[in-house]
Amino acid sequence: MTFGAALRRLRGLSQRPRPQEYRSYKLANTKSAEKAARQALKRRDNNVAARSKLRTVIRDVTQAIGSGTKDNALEQYNAAVPVIDSMVNKSQIHRNKAARHKSRLAQRIRAMT
Repeated sequence: MTFGAALRRLRGLSQRPRPQEYRSYKLANTKSAEKAARQALKRRDNNVAARSKLRTVIRDVTQAIGSGTKDNALEQYNAAVPVIDSMVNKSQIHRNKAARHKSRLAQRIRAMT
């Protein structure tokens, strides 16, 4: 049995806790460390939501392209571009990755008949 498994057993947890359940554990020793931990959790929540939003808009464009209607695909693409650009401004993704996503989606839309 690993140390982590033994520790979970002592705490009464049969499975590894989800990230949001770690919030109840007191790991920080100082006030500044507690604040840093709170801020890290807030940042993590924001980052997870932003990454999810990015994936969703890209998926929406891809599904619109798959449906075969160019107008719908173009509409979804025009809605996705500001979201992708805002992820760059927030340093969520690199500008080259954003350019690559936009370029490939636009290329697929242009290829539609």
